[in-house]
Amino acid sequence: MGKRIVIIDGNSLINRAYYAMQRPMITKEGIYTQGIYGFINMLTKIQDDYAPDYITVAWDRKAPTFRHEEYKEYKAGRKKMPPELAMEIPLMKDILTAMNIENLEIDGFEADDIIGTVARISEEEGLEPLIITGDKDALQLATDVTQILITKKGISEFDLYDREKMIERYQLTPEQFIDLKGLMGDQSDNIPGIPGVGEKTGIKLLTQFGSVANLLANTDQISNAKLRTKVEENAQLAAMSRRLATINQYVPLDIEINQYKVMQPDYNALINLYVKLEFNSFLKRLHIEDNPEMSMDFEDSDVEYRKTEISDPKGLQFLKELNQSTPVIIKVFSDNSHIDAPSIFGMAFLINDNYYYVNLDMADILGELVDLLNEKRLKIIGHDLIKDYYALMYKGFTAPDTEFDTAIAQYVIDPTKSNYNMKTLAFENLHYELKDEKEFMEESGQIDLLGGSTSKYIDYGFDWCLAVKRLMQLQQKNLADNQLERVFKQVELPLIEVLASMEVEGFNVDKATLENFGLVLKEEIVQLEKSIYTLAGTEFNINSPAQLGEILFERLELPAGKKTKRGYSTSADVLEKIRDKHPIVDMVLQYRTLTKLNSTYVEGLKPLIGKDGKIRAHLQQTVTATGRISCTEPNLQNIPIRQDLGRQLRKAFVPGCENCTLVGADYSQIELRILAHLSGDENLIDAFNNGDDIHRNTAARVFNLDYDAVTPLDRSRAKAVNFGVIYGMSGFGLSEELQITRKEAEKYIKDYFDKHLAVKNYMDEQVANCKANGYSETIMGRKRYIHEINSSNYMTRQLGERLAMNSPIQGSAADIIKIAMIKVYRELTEKNYQSKLILQVHDELIIKTYQSEIDEIKELLVRNMENAMDLKVKLESDLNQGDTWYDLK
Repeated sequence: MGKRIVIIDGNSLINRAYYAMQRPMITKEGIYTQGIYGFINMLTKIQDDYAPDYITVAWDRKAPTFRHEEYKEYKAGRKKMPPELAMEIPLMKDILTAMNIENLEIDGFEADDIIGTVARISEEEGLEPLIITGDKDALQLATDVTQILITKKGISEFDLYDREKMIERYQLTPEQFIDLKGLMGDQSDNIPGIPGVGEKTGIKLLTQFGSVANLLANTDQISNAKLRTKVEENAQLAAMSRRLATINQYVPLDIEINQYKVMQPDYNALINLYVKLEFNSFLKRLHIEDNPEMSMDFEDSDVEYRKTEISDPKGLQFLKELNQSTPVIIKVFSDNSHIDAPSIFGMAFLINDNYYYVNLDMADILGELVDLLNEKRLKIIGHDLIKDYYALMYKGFTAPDTEFDTAIAQYVIDPTKSNYNMKTLAFENLHYELKDEKEFMEESGQIDLLGGSTSKYIDYGFDWCLAVKRLMQLQQKNLADNQLERVFKQVELPLIEVLASMEVEGFNVDKATLENFGLVLKEEIVQLEKSIYTLAGTEFNINSPAQLGEILFERLELPAGKKTKRGYSTSADVLEKIRDKHPIVDMVLQYRTLTKLNSTYVEGLKPLIGKDGKIRAHLQQTVTATGRISCTEPNLQNIPIRQDLGRQLRKAFVPGCENCTLVGADYSQIELRILAHLSGDENLIDAFNNGDDIHRNTAARVFNLDYDAVTPLDRSRAKAVNFGVIYGMSGFGLSEELQITRKEAEKYIKDYFDKHLAVKNYMDEQVANCKANGYSETIMGRKRYIHEINSSNYMTRQLGERLAMNSPIQGSAADIIKIAMIKVYRELTEKNYQSKLILQVHDELIIKTYQSEIDEIKELLVRNMENAMDLKVKLESDLNQGDTWYDLK
């Protein structure tokens, strides 16, 4: 077998890839990437399957070709390329250049002509051309040597043609395929052909006459009189159509086949493009560790770091000699247990050009180390420091002074990333491979340390700290350039210590109460099962969507949505719409709620209770795009509380000591207050500052009622409108919410904006600013990139507009609650209160409070929450006290 050259039709393939994707792919900068993504996947498959020795890609240009000069209507009426796809083509060419794959294009000729020319020359030089395209015009180029790979379905299925396959499929030679195009034309290219002649008739004529030229010379031999007349009347059209369909294999392009030889990519250029386009899966395929040429130069590339291992107290002298507030990069190696006390078995320090690894397998070293850290109050730099602080604070560390956290910095820079782990950030930004921490720990095992072998941890700790140092240099500039330093330094960095402290403190759980609640749930579930079976007339698996769908929509004949191959949809939104059609529906929804409560929040909580009776949930800063804190393992923010039975679960969460109680404060209507502040709407501002019932006030204004005449239904509808405005709800959404007609809902929204013009202007302004800048911004300057805002797809664009309206409000609420947490925590700490902040749930803060401090704590909590930020409206919080979390509401 000879050497193979792959010749790709660039426009054809990127077009197919673009339309093959089921959903748009858009970066935070608003760059559409699905065409590029599909193209690269196809390219990878071709390279894997066919292992070409040479490769090149041909492109069309916008300039007219020789075909346009002969026939001005050539390609007229063809659907214009979407602007989203047009923006991808230059980037695709850049990626190919970075891959060292030649892009070929020339004015006056199409990609087909370039492909044909390269294929001809390649054959002459003894190569085996393989043409990749979605355009069947290229079939005329098939020979005994040149093969044509036609994409069939999207970019995942192909048909392979050579000369023999062409004859088998069409009963025509590749040369005759040009004649077929001349006869039948080509609708996509607006080549006319002979009107009324299709593929079947064309093949029949060519089988008889061999070519268009012979056909036109012997029209008298056409037996069908009607067809004969058509051919004779359109002879010139057929001849012209054949010329238009003929690929020119002699394009005046300087072609040097050796330039198309497969080469190693320019990895640095390719990585930069993949990072820009957010192609993390492609980044991982590059295998940086196998390619030394992919390394980058850093300011400290020539620095020789001195490495020291410490395993006895004398070695801690390096810490004793440090000045207070010295910047130091740290990494703590711990099992990070959130159930029982975490064990720390190693700690790495990078200080200027000195690196220290401390073997903490000795308790006396750990104790002295923590004491030194508390004494020195070093300026700590790290990555995902909440994990390090959690382990250290559990052992008595009380004085963290956070200088920088590279995970938090990246989150502030780009809050829409899927993860902020060190492996990903080092790969994307520094171009070197660092194993995932969990993967490393599993491979290396703590047993190595217990046996005295710490070399793996010494090396990994150094690589980690060095990555932090280099990432920090890049991120500091990025934060400054994008005016993100305020939210980073004033909100996110101080919050790390607060969250770590809350995790250490945990929340006491009364296991007996939890288990009793589980028994109640199980009894309720059994009773519900019996009732559902009775109404259904048979027993079935309620948890099976297929069986449930059959019962509801076939046996009980309830109105159903569209049936798919998998059966009927029984999702919550489908069932909600038919809730009033049959009592079984309400029971099924209740059954789902109770079974989830039991599995997730009873059985799921039990294994998470530590020996000290506490649950320590993970509080995470880097999950939500809006800036909200999230909670996992377990998610205490997501306990279903709309029904009393769900709220009952909170009775299991208790202060944990006899002389303690729980004190909580919840912001009152904080998002509406932020809307009033941001929009400057005088009516909203006055209503809040006068202490009015905001929903009642809105009802009176929008529905033209006296304040005292507003009914509960009026207030309920006004409340839905108030919150609907915040979330950019459409008339359709509001009509679904209130169960009213769409026309009524749209009138409510119109009337609201008529009475609150400042709000309407503010919302319009947010959408306009987001379209211009690509992001929304909170009061503190937190940015959220909203790539959907400029989509050509109406539904996607509508989503982007809703996000643009809502994100500044939600994000500002997140900023305010975080600032409140920091203020509350600092005052509790500075004044040495025994009481501790233990949980944040949405807009609520909960403090485990000692009875001896209760009055001071209540005042402290309310004051700090209501003075977290100075707005045009009062920030108000509702204060509650109780012996369980349930009692706080």
